[in-house]
Amino acid sequence: MNYNILIGGSAGQGVETVSAIFERIIKRQGFEVFTTKDYMSRVRGGHNFIQIRFGIDKMSSHIDKIDGIIAMNGETIENHIDRLNSGGFIICDEEIEYEDNRILKLPLKEIAKQSGNIKAFGSVAIGSVLELFGISHNSIEKVFSEFFNKEVAKQNFNAVESGRKLVTKRFDAEINRQDNNILINGNEAVALGTLAAGCKFYSAYPMTPSTSIMNYLAAKMNDSQIVVEQAEDEIAAINMAIGASYAGARAMTGTSGGGFALMVEGLGLSGMLEVPLVIAEVQRPGPTTGLPTRTEQSDLKFVISASQGEFPRMVIALRNAEDAFYQTVRAFNIADKYQIPVILLSDQFLADSTTTFKPFDFDKINNETFISSNEYSQGEPYKRYEITESGISPRLIPGNNLGATVLVDSDEHDETGHITESASVRKEMVEKRMRKIDLLKEDLQEPLFIGDEDCEVLLLAWGSTWGPLKEAIDSLNENKDKKFGGLVFGDIWPLPTKLLLEKANKAKKVINVEQNATGQLASIISEVTGIFCDSSILKFDGRPMSSGYIYRELRRNK
Repeated sequence: MNYNILIGGSAGQGVETVSAIFERIIKRQGFEVFTTKDYMSRVRGGHNFIQIRFGIDKMSSHIDKIDGIIAMNGETIENHIDRLNSGGFIICDEEIEYEDNRILKLPLKEIAKQSGNIKAFGSVAIGSVLELFGISHNSIEKVFSEFFNKEVAKQNFNAVESGRKLVTKRFDAEINRQDNNILINGNEAVALGTLAAGCKFYSAYPMTPSTSIMNYLAAKMNDSQIVVEQAEDEIAAINMAIGASYAGARAMTGTSGGGFALMVEGLGLSGMLEVPLVIAEVQRPGPTTGLPTRTEQSDLKFVISASQGEFPRMVIALRNAEDAFYQTVRAFNIADKYQIPVILLSDQFLADSTTTFKPFDFDKINNETFISSNEYSQGEPYKRYEITESGISPRLIPGNNLGATVLVDSDEHDETGHITESASVRKEMVEKRMRKIDLLKEDLQEPLFIGDEDCEVLLLAWGSTWGPLKEAIDSLNENKDKKFGGLVFGDIWPLPTKLLLEKANKAKKVINVEQNATGQLASIISEVTGIFCDSSILKFDGRPMSSGYIYRELRRNK
């Protein structure tokens, strides 16, 4: 059994703080948690809400139906009451004028005043919710101390205890099991993976929804000995990261689609210089400003083909926070090994969704070193772009080898790095760079398979759609009228094809599931393999697909 609570209000009312406190309380009780955020691009006003799903079993998605609402204003009730279960509840202040037999109008603000802090009315509501679900927790005061100073923490704790007295228990959600999980969102997982990979330089210009990667890393600068630079724009950010990588540091930059558009020439520079680089591209709807705080998967074909000319790159779509951690580390190793840019594709849904996971296993981390000092003989010209069978040239760090000058150039160049306009050298250099792709294909990871191995209907998806698709397929297979399976791509360029060909050739129907208007993954698959999808489930309104949405679309089109 799991439950779904929505906390809503306008920007500035403390929706974020109330939800963060509530999810931490229930997480420490031993519940599994999955939280999604929907917020507007404004500092005050508007309508923001956060859904917190919790239960005993692991969850991978949000759901549409709501068991309870904490409404900080009347608009929250108006917008979401249609989604409330018949046995659900709405907690709001007694001043809100809205009538429904499921509404509990409580003196939230008055009790907050009595606690000594009018801003604590959200904590009064938390206390009422905990009592409704029968959740007791003896470390609530400690949770508040992690958010506030001693006096304010005490005021909020008293508000919770007062809130408990306003209602009586309705649900039996109490559990008593040890909390062994971490609670982390997608951007925090990318940032943690960046540190685990040994990154020493991160540069970015703030752009929602990628900014919290930079914020996390900036907070760890001293402890982790990483330099974090807020650049004046995205052009400067990517060029700084390229310079740091040339100098020998593992380097990374992050942005969203609009910022990546400015980075395109820098991406080509990384390709031509053959300098390792990791780029986190956290998608939001475009074009141009689009919906700056919403989610979409519309940048896939853009990042695969960005920048003029042809050069090898890798694109990895992140499926959940755990995947984001390990794939970020892997991205640095691949960038170093092949001396190419690696793009990590995330989105607002994954970036801001908070989930419980078992602690990440740092013993799995293997930061490989690909510096080639043993391949240089002193007294001989150093060939930074030596033509090799693999396409990978020996890489030295400037200043580390006496007599070796590490030349790089954005113009086409010969093996030593000097500019050339020779047709034959140009051909050799292009072929050298492109040979890396054949080798890179040996390092590709096949997509994750979900569902019945003998599936009649094969669903194709990528990135953060993994969670909703997994729960939808589980529900569909319970009906037993058809067998459903799904492939969710992480490595997406170059495209791994072995499992795709195997499953698609056996299935009666192939359907792509994507958060864009044109079916970009389906287009890439047909281009590479000749496999065409029979139909599509596409969503591009800026809101993430839920498992229920996918389920209903498949049942409707069966």
